[in-house]
Amino acid sequence: MSTTTTIALIISGLLVGFINTLAGGGTIISLSLFMFLGLPPAVANGTNRIAVIIQNLVAVGNFRKQKIIDTDKGIKLAIPTTIGSVIGASIGANINQRIFEVSFGIIMLAMLGMLIFKPEKWLKGNQQLADKPVSLKSHLLFFLIGIYGGFLHVGVGYFILAAAVLGSGLNLVKANAIKNLIVLCYVPFSLLVFVINNQVSWKYGLIHAIGNVIGAYVASRWAIRYGSNFIRWIMILLILVSIAQTFGVINLQAAIQMVK
Repeated sequence: MSTTTTIALIISGLLVGFINTLAGGGTIISLSLFMFLGLPPAVANGTNRIAVIIQNLVAVGNFRKQKIIDTDKGIKLAIPTTIGSVIGASIGANINQRIFEVSFGIIMLAMLGMLIFKPEKWLKGNQQLADKPVSLKSHLLFFLIGIYGGFLHVGVGYFILAAAVLGSGLNLVKANAIKNLIVLCYVPFSLLVFVINNQVSWKYGLIHAIGNVIGAYVASRWAIRYGSNFIRWIMILLILVSIAQTFGVINLQAAIQMVK
């Protein structure tokens, strides 16, 4: 592996760790870089999960230290998500990826509208709803999110945040902390599916994880320091980039190639 490739993996890891910890969507960068470096799409998809585990381990540790994670609720939501993720990872090869990408773009547009026109729902949460036990509806919702996360993972953080805020009443900072806990719980199981199918490059994944650790640590502290409104604007920016990538307005792979 060349020095240039190593540096690219670490720098991209830093960006991805930062972005994923604050909101989600950073996986677009990871997958684009891995495929540009020659990994097949399925191997890139599996390899990406190594760094995801490590970045969320760092973020959750930091959030726990700051005492803003509702661990009990997070674990209850992580269980159906994990079950769904194993199913998603197992059947991913049989699903048309373009259909997923277009659906993702449409859902991103809907979420963008909610962020812009109804920010109070994201910023304040609903304490009365947050105090209630996890409902059957929430279990089903997170199971479906897990299927998507197990299959592709790109943008899964947005869905978890939306479900945690609008479905469970958490404010955006607490929802973001729980998001990292849920991802930490389910990704090892989906990674195992890719390992069994020999679709993981450990060398690329572990080097990429070095930058992820730094990015996740910085982002978890920023989320606590600057609060919900900061995360909201980060989400708006990243969703716009995700939509542009999905519908071909921009091409991150081409951008990476130009830099290379």
